[in-house]
Amino acid sequence: MRFKCVAYFLRRQRRWQRQQQQQQQQQLRLHPAHRLLLLGMAGYLSETDFVMVEEGFSTRDLLEELTLGASQATTDEVAAFFVADLGAVVRKHFCFLKCLPRVRPFYAVKCNSSLGVLKVLAELGLGFSCANKAEMELVQRIGVPASKIIYANPCKQIAHIKYAAKHGVRLLSFDNEIELAKVVKSHPSARMVLCIATDDSHSLSRLSFKFGASLKSCRHLLENAKKSHVEVVGVSFHIGSDCPDPQAYAQSIADARLVFEIGAELGHRMHILDLGGGFPGVEGTKVRFEEITSVINSALDLYFPEDCGVDILAKLGRYYVTSAFTLAISIIAKKEVLLDQPSREEENSSAPKTIVYHLHEGVYGIFNSVLFDNTCPTPILQKKPSTEQPLYSSSLWGPAVDGCDCVAEGLWLPQLHVGDWLVFEHMGAYTVGMGSRLGETQTCHVTYAMSRLAWEALRGQLLPAEQDEDTEGVCKPLSCGWEITDTLCVGPVFTPASIM
Repeated sequence: MRFKCVAYFLRRQRRWQRQQQQQQQQQLRLHPAHRLLLLGMAGYLSETDFVMVEEGFSTRDLLEELTLGASQATTDEVAAFFVADLGAVVRKHFCFLKCLPRVRPFYAVKCNSSLGVLKVLAELGLGFSCANKAEMELVQRIGVPASKIIYANPCKQIAHIKYAAKHGVRLLSFDNEIELAKVVKSHPSARMVLCIATDDSHSLSRLSFKFGASLKSCRHLLENAKKSHVEVVGVSFHIGSDCPDPQAYAQSIADARLVFEIGAELGHRMHILDLGGGFPGVEGTKVRFEEITSVINSALDLYFPEDCGVDILAKLGRYYVTSAFTLAISIIAKKEVLLDQPSREEENSSAPKTIVYHLHEGVYGIFNSVLFDNTCPTPILQKKPSTEQPLYSSSLWGPAVDGCDCVAEGLWLPQLHVGDWLVFEHMGAYTVGMGSRLGETQTCHVTYAMSRLAWEALRGQLLPAEQDEDTEGVCKPLSCGWEITDTLCVGPVFTPASIM
């Protein structure tokens, strides 16, 4: 069963906009507190921001209709676009809360900075981990308060530190004396989190060579911070991406406990533990998300029990967005290449050949995972081939005029044509928003979608439950709307205990 046409979605969106305007007019006549109860949401995301997928339909139906519309378009030719299932992001969030109930999630904006993602995560109550001024500006532009932002780059530009100071972002990270000195000079009221190195030798993406202080240097850095009248309020680490050994988290948590004891001994008010990221974004990885969280929960219970007064955070990127985005991209050129120089008798016969297809995007853009993650993207054909069609050795290439822009090779595909569409799943991480970092303009459009069931779940998770006097102020189990206020940086002093 399919959606009839793209115009159908546009008509529905216009109808939703009219309904939204009518609701807003009604809300203006209500008390502000009643408006919040009516909406049940924080106001970052509205129905006009996405296509509502009704029961019986799927985002794949929407994607098929959009490719059909793009193929038939006579103007404004579209060669690639994303369909983003925001409902998948909501489901990932509820899964996170179930598996790590003590951990407050922050979203790593660098992973995917598309507005739909930022809005739905802000609606879910997440904080945001920003790597630079542009990311801080972006999340503040949609209304996220500075108290819910961490400037988590251990290598910061002075101008960006000054921006954080001017706009109220107080929680920053560091891992060396030079970085500490920059913050002391440009943001003296900052609260610092010491980033420590980890054993990421088994991770696909290793970060500790570039970031993180060794355990041996932590006491010296904490002493210097104390002399500079800078309060270090916590410890962070990152084990890298795609780590096959969940015990790396346990070891890093144990190391963080040692640093907490040193900090408390020196008089720092240590009360934040940041577990970093590295959580898988898709099923079928070497280590399941539930296995990782089981190890983390056990380590937290041992080294940071619930009554120790420590606020536990994690910075997640791939986990939330990888599986939510599907890419549709059309073939813009093709070429048949003979594998061997045919003899005169073979010239008119079926000599062995391979087919080279060129796409609108390559490894220097959307398919950068080929370079950085050593992946081999596998396309899904939009037009289902018959079983009788022969298959040919094929490869996919990006638009760059060089020999490195190879998206995938060693594929066996039926004969395809210019204008045919290929579909790639799990394309949400480090694909959207890359243009701004590479000095280009991001042109690949994103269509956001969400099922009505996910929308109702999102609306309901922020509705205040009926409370009696004894439960006032207690968060609901499915709510992640904890607020990070200034009290985050003025928490209880951590009391050292012996390492078991």
